[in-house]
Amino acid sequence: MAKKQITQADVEKIASLANLKVTSREKKLFSEQFTKSLDVIDQLQEIDTKGIKTTHQVTGLKNVTREDKIDETRMLSQKEALSQAKKTHKGFFVVPAVIHKS
Repeated sequence: MAKKQITQADVEKIASLANLKVTSREKKLFSEQFTKSLDVIDQLQEIDTKGIKTTHQVTGLKNVTREDKIDETRMLSQKEALSQAKKTHKGFFVVPAVIHKS
């Protein structure tokens, strides 16, 4: 398999897509590091994994979750919940807009 060389132009394009500024020194460094990463991936591709059982996790641990129950002793009425609000409208909190149209 032909080895892929990540060029400084490739790094520049990736940086542009990510809206990052990179120096000439960083372009050279990153192109070398990306190429080394791809070399490792190429080595992994050569490993024969036929007959190897798929492993998703090896610890044997399972997620521990609790039942999703409403604890009515900790609930506030709507009136209580809104009682300290600076501004309400028809039973809801009124807050400043966080999404602005451009």
